[in-house]
Amino acid sequence: MSRRSILVATGWVATAAVATLIGLGAIRLVGESITGTPGGVRSEAEIERALASPEPGPAATSVAPPGPDATSATATGPGTTSAAPGPGTTSITPTASSGVRRGFATDGGTAVAECGAGGVRLVSWAPAQGYRVRDVDRGPDDDVEVTFEGSAREYELKVRCIGSEPVAVADD
Repeated sequence: MSRRSILVATGWVATAAVATLIGLGAIRLVGESITGTPGGVRSEAEIERALASPEPGPAATSVAPPGPDATSATATGPGTTSAAPGPGTTSITPTASSGVRRGFATDGGTAVAECGAGGVRLVSWAPAQGYRVRDVDRGPDDDVEVTFEGSAREYELKVRCIGSEPVAVADD
């Protein structure tokens, strides 16, 4: 091997090492914004405290037994849905600044609705895996709706206040 080949190989290795060190230094300088979790990782105690606060999260959650109040949407045909009784409704204890809250689950996603002075409003909603939110009418109004759309089905959840409690109803 000639002296020139050894110098070229040594120069290439030195350049690669310097470039690697510069890249690692830049990542360390920028820090967690590139390599870490946005907002950091929370402990179990921090999550419990955040969920216990009155806003934006609910104060307490309990699962209601299956019955007439437990509601989920079921598909009645391609692209259409209707409300039907089923398990999985979550009842949430109201806070001083809010009305009665209740969670509703469909195969397409979940939503939390609240009855208050202005009518019913959607507090939160989240699509299930493989679904997306196509349309939301969050209120406050006489009724609110959220539509979850998947590749094969669509689930529409419509909620009204009956008395002072949110209840899922069939779409008109």
